[in-house]
Amino acid sequence: MLRAATPADLPTLLALDLAAPAAAHWSQAQYRRLFTEGTGTITLVIEEDYVRGFIVARGLGPEWEIENIVVAEAARRQGCGEQLVAELLTLARVRGAQSVFLEVRESNGPARALYSKMGFAEIGRRRSYYRNPEEDALLYEKNVTPDTRKSVEAGKSL
Repeated sequence: MLRAATPADLPTLLALDLAAPAAAHWSQAQYRRLFTEGTGTITLVIEEDYVRGFIVARGLGPEWEIENIVVAEAARRQGCGEQLVAELLTLARVRGAQSVFLEVRESNGPARALYSKMGFAEIGRRRSYYRNPEEDALLYEKNVTPDTRKSVEAGKSL
């Protein structure tokens, strides 16, 4: 089940972050700010018998950014990351976004494969962006604006 995160999820978000080597590794204060009104931040969790993962994004008008995504080690390779990203992309589209951006560690092969599968394109690099260990960030973008030409063409065939 996908749902909006609540302040009660804070300890779980922190624990998932600490257990994931490729996570953004935010401070407790940064996670607390996710629940501050007016920040434009959306935090979703995927939960079955436990919180399996979360995604954090910020809506900045027509441009959105995925700021953090973590899936519990025991839940990896089960589609949780794909569900989180798909739901976020749907929310972004419905709320008028045109593009969704993200950064990922160059060494994070599974995440890069997921983003490519979901239609993101690599558009750049930030040298030495990450610390502990120092590593480049690869920048990705996905256009989420509906292609109205396809919609019109599909409507003609009905």
